[in-house]
Amino acid sequence: MKIIVTGAAGFVGSHLCDKLLQSGHEVIGIDAMVRDELQVIGLRNLESAMRHPSFHYRPDNLLAIPWETVLPEADVVYHLAGIPGVRSSWGTDFGHYVSNNINATQRLLEACKGTALKKLVFVSTSSVYGETLGKVSESAMPSPLSPYGVSKLTGEQLCRVYARNEGIPVVILRYFTVYGPRQRSDMAFHRFIRQILLNRPITIYGDGYQTRDFTYVGDCAEATAAVAEAEHVIGETINIGGKERASVRDVIALLERLTGKHAKLVRIGGLKGEPMHTWADIAKAERLLGYAPKVGLAEGLREEIAYMQKLL
Repeated sequence: MKIIVTGAAGFVGSHLCDKLLQSGHEVIGIDAMVRDELQVIGLRNLESAMRHPSFHYRPDNLLAIPWETVLPEADVVYHLAGIPGVRSSWGTDFGHYVSNNINATQRLLEACKGTALKKLVFVSTSSVYGETLGKVSESAMPSPLSPYGVSKLTGEQLCRVYARNEGIPVVILRYFTVYGPRQRSDMAFHRFIRQILLNRPITIYGDGYQTRDFTYVGDCAEATAAVAEAEHVIGETINIGGKERASVRDVIALLERLTGKHAKLVRIGGLKGEPMHTWADIAKAERLLGYAPKVGLAEGLREEIAYMQKLL
């Protein structure tokens, strides 16, 4: 298949490109590096993909890309591009979320009208659910707690509108707290590992007893790649969660054991815009995608620690 991945140079996007190439697909990776961090690290995340003969990189901005030059021969589009992050989505910065998470998505959907596209996979987030109790299924009423969550839910709704009115073959994936090598520097595990390796205090938001359904990036990429060839998924919304849940304090204790270092904790703020707990019901992903997360937290953290040690 010929597959387009937007946000290809990002954390999950780059792993997805690697997985699709390993599966024998031709991949066009699009990323204008609009986030500050990507402007600094450049194509580092895509080093492996860039060496592959079936990978083609385009540095286009989705707000300006001439989609008619890219879409006609594509079988599948994975739309991961956007501005991530809960804490930075408040105030005037929300304008970036509107442009890159909402407007860019609507522009892509418009361009997909009348094409022979088999699937458009929109990558969303567990942030659309808000505060929940117990396992949350895709049928739960969305109630985002942050402007970021609102922007992603808006993207979902745009996809549904275009699917209903224009017949675009949309599939929506909701990721739950992805971690692993290449993780963004503003994300908790990246910060924790960097701080403990450099013998600095670990900075946490909240009291550390908040729990998350942590999803290893390799498992996430495998589930996402499976959508390309999966049957009976068009029109579906699917949770992608991990192998085990844990609290932030559990994670830090595990990091202490894996690194042999003691961590000093410093609270730097509350959980504004974030739920206390997340927990994905992945029954639909198991049924439709054959998804079975393989990597446990200790193994995944060990991989991310090794990656961070190379960076440092």
